[in-house]
Amino acid sequence: MVNEERLPRHVAVVMDGNGRWAKKNGKNKLFGHEAGLKAMKAIVKRSSDLGIQYLTVYAFSTENWKRSKAEVSGIFHLLLKYLNLELDELHENNIVFKVIGDYKALPKNVVRALDHSFEKTKNNTGLQFIVAFNYGSRAEIVMAAQRLAREAENGTIEADAITESDFCERLYTSDIPDPDLVIRTSGEERLSNFLLWQAAYSEFVFTDVLWPDFSPEEYDRCLEIYGSRERRFGGR
Repeated sequence: MVNEERLPRHVAVVMDGNGRWAKKNGKNKLFGHEAGLKAMKAIVKRSSDLGIQYLTVYAFSTENWKRSKAEVSGIFHLLLKYLNLELDELHENNIVFKVIGDYKALPKNVVRALDHSFEKTKNNTGLQFIVAFNYGSRAEIVMAAQRLAREAENGTIEADAITESDFCERLYTSDIPDPDLVIRTSGEERLSNFLLWQAAYSEFVFTDVLWPDFSPEEYDRCLEIYGSRERRFGGR
């Protein structure tokens, strides 16, 4: 049973295994991505019900552009479908919808749909559901460094006085606390360019379950593992 007194404030998830799940079931990759969306919906609901404050999911990385045009366009179509079908329910459940990443580089119809979703849910006060889309942590870190360099060059900040807080304020996650728990599905055990700066002191839980099969019960098991750990932040 999940110990609600030891829940993470912020859970981040690398949703891995859609393609392998599809292959295992004799389907194409887009079928796996669609099944993954259903799993994501269930985890969003479970997070909201438990009172978790932030849930960040890794949906599309800057490296994913290397995939076939058909798969990439299919992923965009599924994102639009998700927003069209689920946005009202997210709003009714007091959930804030956000995206981290260079989403303005996406197709215009996707950008419009995302902007509408942000505007519709921005005043909600429940779970903040954050989708990392066209996101790469190294690019994010470079972007923050470039912003600070420009500010130092024009004299708005002293280079020698730059702090970690200054750097954090220039990341996509400037208004989001660092993740307490990072979960990765499908048996892989790496970050894959996800929240490299922010996950410096995160707890990690890895599961062999492929993402479309990642149920609320498996999620609870990961939360239980987190709740059993003592976080020391390098103190001893």
